[in-house]
Amino acid sequence: MVALEPVVRSPGRLVRKDALPEHTEYADTGCDMHPSCLACPLVRCRFDEPGGMRKMISRERDRLIIRLQQEQRLPAHVLARRFGISRRTVFRVLKRARRT
Repeated sequence: MVALEPVVRSPGRLVRKDALPEHTEYADTGCDMHPSCLACPLVRCRFDEPGGMRKMISRERDRLIIRLQQEQRLPAHVLARRFGISRRTVFRVLKRARRT
């Protein structure tokens, strides 16, 4: 068995290199979405999500586009204007929805 080497974190306090996260000092500074990580309303952290916050927003936008097109049969130019995107982006979203 290998002996673990202690590391000095602060004067007079020894902490092992493999110490659990609860034995470390943590400043909950949050991000630009919420001021506190521990009280954040997101289900999954934006930094853990592939593509980050942009992908999370796009995914929700795409769901709304698909739902509006299916329920209200809105044309692409109306959806594009409503979401501030190009008609081409609307067509790509609808095409991806048809493939799945």
